[in-house]
Amino acid sequence: MEKSISSPEKMQGNAMAYLAIARLDHSTKHIFIIPGVILAYLLRGIHTTSIASSIILGLVVAICIASANYVINEWFDREFDKFHPTKSQRAAVKTQLSATVIFLEWMGLVAVGLACAFAVSKTMVLTACAFALQGIIYNVPGIRTKDKAYLDVISESINNPLRLMIGWAMVDSTTLPPSSIIFTYWAGGAFLMAAKRLSEFREISASHGREVLERYRASFAGYSEISLTVSCFVYSLITSFFLAIFLIKYRVEYLLMVPILIALFGQYLALSMAPASTAQRPEKLFKERTLIALVGLLGVTFLIATYVNMPALEMFTGQRYISLE
Repeated sequence: MEKSISSPEKMQGNAMAYLAIARLDHSTKHIFIIPGVILAYLLRGIHTTSIASSIILGLVVAICIASANYVINEWFDREFDKFHPTKSQRAAVKTQLSATVIFLEWMGLVAVGLACAFAVSKTMVLTACAFALQGIIYNVPGIRTKDKAYLDVISESINNPLRLMIGWAMVDSTTLPPSSIIFTYWAGGAFLMAAKRLSEFREISASHGREVLERYRASFAGYSEISLTVSCFVYSLITSFFLAIFLIKYRVEYLLMVPILIALFGQYLALSMAPASTAQRPEKLFKERTLIALVGLLGVTFLIATYVNMPALEMFTGQRYISLE
């Protein structure tokens, strides 16, 4: 039996409703920019005339383009989000919004983002354009990759390396990050998205049934709990593979971070299987104490590995055999 969670009657949307769909409270996700800034500084040094203005403008770029993507996300999802236990409370579901105003809001946010990107560098402009294009590919009917199993996760998770590239371009606009770390970020983002899908699958199918789940997101028709769990495992392995390449090539001491990263992945997967999991609301992850503690430990380990040389770890960079004589 179809089970809609929202009220059929809608109020006329006001300025606050249009502001709400930009999801400025999701700006915490831009924390993925920080490693790009740090890695560019450590590996390349500063290649910009004003690092302060580049960072400020780069953050505005990320916030504006992400918010533009959220605007069209909520607009095109409004008839599907009403089947979700919490997303049914979104402004686009509960209020009557104007398509014209939505388009102008999207255009305005993209325009501001691109203008700030232009003030930084050509690299920032290209990255911002790719970021905005991803929002169209993921959300707009006719393409709408979010309705296709596996492609939904792979296409949305490209936002992760794009944020990395924004951070990198703040410091060095003459190069791009190494391909190994770009793929690490991409696969890591895919793991996070697959874990989110797994959490939604378990919770909504248990509380409202599989039919409602598929009405909320068509891609769930191609998933099962087993396939989503396996995909999490596969994405984590791909992340580890490319991360190991990056660490060994650029600074072997960073291998000390790998056990902590593995613990982070394990904790996040366990979190996705908990009832009412914050894995479905990544902007709330800062409330997860164990997760934050692991991130803090990762940061401390990163600092130690950056400034303390450990020649013993060089054994991992060449051929070694265990002698039996």
